[in-house]
Amino acid sequence: MDLNPFRLCSGLKILGYLMILLVFGIIALTYDAVVVVTWGPHIFDGGANSFLSFLIVALFHVLLVMLTWSYFMVVFRDPGAVPANWKMLSDQNVEEDNSTAMPSSSEDTERRPAIGYCNRCQNGKPPRCHHCSVCKRCVLKMDHHCIWVVNCVGACNYKFFLLFVLYTFLETLMDTLVLLPSFISFFQQVKNSSSSPGKLAVIFLAFVVNLAFALSLLCFVVMHASLLLSNTTSVEVHEKRKDVRWKYDLGWKNNIEQVFGTKKMLWFFPLFSKEDLERVPALDGLDFPTRSDIEV
Repeated sequence: MDLNPFRLCSGLKILGYLMILLVFGIIALTYDAVVVVTWGPHIFDGGANSFLSFLIVALFHVLLVMLTWSYFMVVFRDPGAVPANWKMLSDQNVEEDNSTAMPSSSEDTERRPAIGYCNRCQNGKPPRCHHCSVCKRCVLKMDHHCIWVVNCVGACNYKFFLLFVLYTFLETLMDTLVLLPSFISFFQQVKNSSSSPGKLAVIFLAFVVNLAFALSLLCFVVMHASLLLSNTTSVEVHEKRKDVRWKYDLGWKNNIEQVFGTKKMLWFFPLFSKEDLERVPALDGLDFPTRSDIEV
Protein backbone atom coordinates (compact mmCIF):
# COMPACT_ATOMS: atom_id res chain seq x y z
CA MET A 1 0.00 0.00 0.00
CA ASP A 2 1.31 3.44 -0.97
CA LEU A 3 1.16 5.54 2.17
CA ASN A 4 1.64 9.28 1.73
CA PRO A 5 1.47 11.19 5.04
CA PHE A 6 1.35 14.50 3.17
CA ARG A 7 -2.18 13.68 2.02
CA LEU A 8 -3.30 14.30 5.57
CA CYS A 9 -2.14 17.92 5.23
CA SER A 10 -4.98 18.67 2.82
CA GLY A 11 -7.36 18.28 5.75
CA LEU A 12 -5.94 21.48 7.20
CA LYS A 13 -7.88 23.40 4.54
CA ILE A 14 -11.16 22.27 6.07
CA LEU A 15 -9.88 23.26 9.50
CA GLY A 16 -8.86 26.62 8.04
CA TYR A 17 -12.42 27.44 6.97
CA LEU A 18 -13.57 26.73 10.52
CA MET A 19 -10.84 29.09 11.74
CA ILE A 20 -12.24 31.89 9.57
CA LEU A 21 -15.63 31.43 11.24
CA LEU A 22 -13.88 31.42 14.61
CA VAL A 23 -12.12 34.71 13.81
CA PHE A 24 -15.38 36.46 12.98
CA GLY A 25 -17.05 34.87 16.01
CA ILE A 26 -14.38 36.34 18.29
CA ILE A 27 -14.72 39.73 16.58
CA ALA A 28 -18.50 39.68 17.10
CA LEU A 29 -18.14 38.66 20.75
CA THR A 30 -15.56 41.38 21.42
CA TYR A 31 -17.60 44.03 19.60
CA ASP A 32 -20.61 43.21 21.71
CA ALA A 33 -18.60 43.34 24.95
CA VAL A 34 -16.60 46.52 24.27
CA VAL A 35 -18.91 48.66 22.14
CA VAL A 36 -22.46 47.50 22.88
CA VAL A 37 -22.27 46.48 26.55
CA THR A 38 -19.37 48.28 28.21
CA TRP A 39 -18.29 51.58 26.61
CA GLY A 40 -20.75 52.47 23.86
CA PRO A 41 -23.65 53.32 26.20
CA HIS A 42 -21.48 55.91 28.06
CA ILE A 43 -20.66 58.05 25.01
CA PHE A 44 -23.67 60.29 25.60
CA ASP A 45 -23.31 60.53 29.39
CA GLY A 46 -21.38 63.79 29.16
CA GLY A 47 -18.15 64.82 30.86
CA ALA A 48 -14.75 63.17 30.88
CA ASN A 49 -16.21 59.66 30.93
CA SER A 50 -18.12 60.41 27.73
CA PHE A 51 -14.94 61.62 26.00
CA LEU A 52 -12.98 58.57 27.18
CA SER A 53 -15.72 56.26 25.95
CA PHE A 54 -15.69 57.97 22.55
CA LEU A 55 -11.89 57.57 22.24
CA ILE A 56 -12.04 53.90 23.17
CA VAL A 57 -14.86 53.14 20.74
CA ALA A 58 -13.16 55.13 17.95
CA LEU A 59 -9.80 53.41 18.48
CA PHE A 60 -11.55 50.05 18.62
CA HIS A 61 -13.11 50.66 15.19
CA VAL A 62 -9.85 51.94 13.65
CA LEU A 63 -7.93 48.84 14.75
CA LEU A 64 -10.83 46.62 13.71
CA VAL A 65 -10.85 48.10 10.19
CA MET A 66 -7.09 47.73 9.82
CA LEU A 67 -6.95 44.13 11.07
CA THR A 68 -9.96 43.12 8.95
CA TRP A 69 -8.47 44.80 5.88
CA SER A 70 -5.12 43.07 6.46
CA TYR A 71 -6.87 39.76 7.13
CA PHE A 72 -8.77 39.77 3.84
CA MET A 73 -5.59 40.72 1.98
CA VAL A 74 -3.79 37.70 3.45
CA VAL A 75 -6.70 35.39 2.70
CA PHE A 76 -7.30 36.44 -0.91
CA ARG A 77 -3.80 37.53 -2.03
CA ASP A 78 -1.79 34.85 -3.78
CA PRO A 79 1.46 34.38 -1.82
CA GLY A 80 3.42 33.91 -5.04
CA ALA A 81 3.48 31.09 -7.58
CA VAL A 82 6.41 29.86 -9.65
CA PRO A 83 5.99 30.63 -13.37
CA ALA A 84 5.65 27.60 -15.61
CA ASN A 85 8.97 26.16 -16.81
CA TRP A 86 10.84 28.67 -14.64
CA LYS A 87 14.64 28.71 -14.85
CA MET A 88 17.25 30.95 -13.31
CA LEU A 89 18.66 33.59 -15.62
CA SER A 90 22.17 32.20 -15.22
CA ASP A 91 20.93 28.75 -16.15
CA GLN A 92 19.20 30.10 -19.24
CA ASN A 93 22.40 31.84 -20.30
CA VAL A 94 24.36 28.61 -19.95
CA GLU A 95 21.82 26.75 -22.05
CA GLU A 96 22.14 29.38 -24.77
CA ASP A 97 25.93 29.12 -24.65
CA ASN A 98 25.78 25.35 -24.83
CA SER A 99 23.47 25.52 -27.83
CA THR A 100 25.96 27.62 -29.79
CA ALA A 101 29.19 25.90 -28.75
CA MET A 102 30.12 22.29 -28.07
CA PRO A 103 31.55 21.68 -24.58
CA SER A 104 35.29 21.13 -24.62
CA SER A 105 35.19 18.50 -21.91
CA SER A 106 32.98 16.79 -19.37
CA GLU A 107 34.35 19.22 -16.76
CA ASP A 108 32.71 22.13 -18.59
CA THR A 109 29.39 20.34 -18.42
CA GLU A 110 29.73 19.77 -14.69
CA ARG A 111 30.31 23.47 -14.15
CA ARG A 112 26.86 24.26 -15.43
CA PRO A 113 25.03 26.06 -12.59
CA ALA A 114 22.40 23.94 -10.95
CA ILE A 115 18.98 25.29 -10.04
CA GLY A 116 16.49 24.05 -7.52
CA TYR A 117 13.92 21.63 -8.83
CA CYS A 118 10.68 20.40 -7.31
CA ASN A 119 9.89 16.79 -8.15
CA ARG A 120 6.27 17.18 -7.08
CA CYS A 121 5.61 20.32 -9.16
CA GLN A 122 7.91 19.20 -11.97
CA ASN A 123 9.21 22.73 -12.24
CA GLY A 124 12.18 24.89 -11.38
CA LYS A 125 12.50 26.12 -7.81
CA PRO A 126 13.57 29.76 -7.29
CA PRO A 127 15.71 30.77 -4.30
CA ARG A 128 13.87 30.78 -0.96
CA CYS A 129 10.98 28.86 -2.52
CA HIS A 130 9.45 25.84 -0.78
CA HIS A 131 6.77 23.31 -1.57
CA CYS A 132 3.60 23.49 0.54
CA SER A 133 2.05 20.11 1.21
CA VAL A 134 -1.30 21.73 2.06
CA CYS A 135 -1.59 23.92 -1.05
CA LYS A 136 0.21 21.23 -3.10
CA ARG A 137 2.42 23.72 -4.95
CA CYS A 138 5.64 25.66 -4.55
CA VAL A 139 5.31 29.05 -2.86
CA LEU A 140 7.74 31.93 -3.42
CA LYS A 141 9.68 32.87 -0.28
CA MET A 142 7.38 30.68 1.75
CA ASP A 143 7.19 31.48 5.45
CA HIS A 144 4.54 29.00 6.56
CA HIS A 145 1.04 27.76 5.83
CA CYS A 146 -1.40 29.54 8.12
CA ILE A 147 -4.62 27.70 8.92
CA TRP A 148 -6.11 30.94 10.27
CA VAL A 149 -6.17 32.42 6.76
CA VAL A 150 -6.49 29.17 4.73
CA ASN A 151 -3.50 30.30 2.71
CA CYS A 152 0.25 30.21 2.58
CA VAL A 153 2.26 33.19 3.74
CA GLY A 154 4.82 34.04 1.08
CA ALA A 155 6.56 36.83 -0.79
CA CYS A 156 3.41 38.57 -2.05
CA ASN A 157 1.35 38.58 1.17
CA TYR A 158 3.92 38.44 3.99
CA LYS A 159 3.51 42.17 4.69
CA PHE A 160 -0.25 41.75 5.01
CA PHE A 161 0.21 38.83 7.39
CA LEU A 162 2.57 40.84 9.61
CA LEU A 163 0.11 43.74 9.71
CA PHE A 164 -2.74 41.38 10.54
CA VAL A 165 -0.75 39.95 13.45
CA LEU A 166 0.28 43.43 14.65
CA TYR A 167 -3.21 44.97 14.50
CA THR A 168 -4.79 41.89 16.05
CA PHE A 169 -2.31 42.07 18.92
CA LEU A 170 -3.01 45.80 19.44
CA GLU A 171 -6.76 45.20 19.27
CA THR A 172 -6.76 42.31 21.73
CA LEU A 173 -4.40 44.18 24.07
CA MET A 174 -6.66 47.23 24.06
CA ASP A 175 -9.76 45.09 24.57
CA THR A 176 -8.14 43.35 27.52
CA LEU A 177 -7.27 46.66 29.18
CA VAL A 178 -10.66 48.32 28.65
CA LEU A 179 -12.55 45.22 29.81
CA LEU A 180 -10.36 44.75 32.88
CA PRO A 181 -12.46 47.02 35.20
CA SER A 182 -15.63 45.20 34.21
CA PHE A 183 -13.93 41.83 34.65
CA ILE A 184 -12.71 42.79 38.14
CA SER A 185 -16.25 43.71 39.18
CA PHE A 186 -17.63 40.61 37.43
CA PHE A 187 -17.78 38.41 40.52
CA GLN A 188 -19.31 41.15 42.66
CA GLN A 189 -22.00 41.74 40.02
CA VAL A 190 -22.72 38.01 39.86
CA LYS A 191 -23.09 37.89 43.64
CA ASN A 192 -25.40 40.88 43.76
CA SER A 193 -27.19 40.03 40.48
CA SER A 194 -26.78 43.69 39.49
CA SER A 195 -26.43 42.88 35.78
CA SER A 196 -28.11 40.44 33.44
CA PRO A 197 -26.46 37.01 33.13
CA GLY A 198 -26.10 37.50 29.36
CA LYS A 199 -24.05 40.71 29.69
CA LEU A 200 -21.88 39.22 32.41
CA ALA A 201 -21.17 36.15 30.28
CA VAL A 202 -20.23 38.30 27.28
CA ILE A 203 -17.83 40.43 29.33
CA PHE A 204 -16.24 37.39 31.01
CA LEU A 205 -15.73 35.43 27.77
CA ALA A 206 -14.50 38.45 25.82
CA PHE A 207 -11.92 39.33 28.47
CA VAL A 208 -10.58 35.77 28.76
CA VAL A 209 -10.40 35.26 24.99
CA ASN A 210 -8.71 38.61 24.33
CA LEU A 211 -6.23 38.10 27.15
CA ALA A 212 -5.28 34.68 25.81
CA PHE A 213 -4.83 35.99 22.27
CA ALA A 214 -2.89 39.06 23.41
CA LEU A 215 -0.39 36.92 25.34
CA SER A 216 0.06 34.40 22.51
CA LEU A 217 0.29 37.09 19.84
CA LEU A 218 2.94 38.96 21.83
CA CYS A 219 5.28 36.00 21.35
CA PHE A 220 4.30 35.83 17.68
CA VAL A 221 4.97 39.55 17.15
CA VAL A 222 8.39 39.33 18.80
CA MET A 223 9.33 36.26 16.75
CA HIS A 224 8.31 37.73 13.39
CA ALA A 225 9.89 41.09 14.23
CA SER A 226 13.16 39.25 14.76
CA LEU A 227 12.74 37.38 11.46
CA LEU A 228 11.85 40.59 9.64
CA LEU A 229 14.89 42.49 10.92
CA SER A 230 17.21 39.67 9.81
CA ASN A 231 15.38 39.05 6.49
CA THR A 232 14.64 35.44 7.37
CA THR A 233 11.54 33.30 6.95
CA SER A 234 10.31 30.73 9.44
CA VAL A 235 11.47 27.83 7.26
CA GLU A 236 14.91 29.40 6.81
CA VAL A 237 15.76 29.60 10.51
CA HIS A 238 17.54 26.23 10.50
CA GLU A 239 19.38 27.06 7.28
CA LYS A 240 20.50 30.40 8.69
CA ARG A 241 22.12 28.73 11.70
CA LYS A 242 24.54 26.93 9.38
CA ASP A 243 25.92 30.22 8.01
CA VAL A 244 28.23 32.59 9.82
CA ARG A 245 26.58 35.46 7.98
CA TRP A 246 23.11 35.23 6.49
CA LYS A 247 23.46 36.23 2.85
CA TYR A 248 20.03 37.91 2.69
CA ASP A 249 20.66 40.11 5.74
CA LEU A 250 21.11 43.59 4.22
CA GLY A 251 20.75 45.60 7.44
CA TRP A 252 17.53 46.20 9.37
CA LYS A 253 16.33 49.12 7.21
CA ASN A 254 16.87 47.38 3.89
CA ASN A 255 15.42 44.18 5.33
CA ILE A 256 12.20 45.97 6.21
CA GLU A 257 12.02 47.50 2.74
CA GLN A 258 12.31 44.02 1.20
CA VAL A 259 8.94 43.21 2.80
CA PHE A 260 7.14 46.54 3.32
CA GLY A 261 8.49 48.51 0.36
CA THR A 262 10.37 51.81 0.30
CA LYS A 263 7.32 54.06 0.81
CA LYS A 264 7.34 54.53 4.58
CA MET A 265 3.91 56.21 4.54
CA LEU A 266 2.44 52.90 3.34
CA TRP A 267 4.24 50.63 5.79
CA PHE A 268 1.22 50.39 8.10
CA PHE A 269 -1.32 49.87 5.32
CA PRO A 270 -1.93 46.50 3.61
CA LEU A 271 -1.01 47.70 0.13
CA PHE A 272 2.01 48.49 -2.05
CA SER A 273 2.82 51.47 -4.22
CA LYS A 274 3.21 50.90 -7.95
CA GLU A 275 6.81 52.11 -7.74
CA ASP A 276 7.71 49.54 -5.09
CA LEU A 277 6.19 46.69 -7.10
CA GLU A 278 8.35 47.76 -10.05
CA ARG A 279 11.58 48.58 -8.22
CA VAL A 280 11.77 46.07 -5.35
CA PRO A 281 12.40 42.64 -6.93
CA ALA A 282 11.96 40.84 -3.59
CA LEU A 283 8.24 41.69 -3.60
CA ASP A 284 7.87 39.43 -6.66
CA GLY A 285 9.57 36.57 -4.86
CA LEU A 286 11.87 35.57 -7.74
CA ASP A 287 14.99 37.67 -7.23
CA PHE A 288 16.56 38.65 -3.92
CA PRO A 289 19.58 40.89 -3.33
CA THR A 290 22.36 39.44 -1.21
CA ARG A 291 25.19 40.83 0.87
CA SER A 292 28.13 42.08 -1.17
CA ASP A 293 30.67 40.56 1.23
CA ILE A 294 29.38 37.01 0.76
CA GLU A 295 29.86 34.86 -2.31
CA VAL A 296 26.60 33.40 -3.53
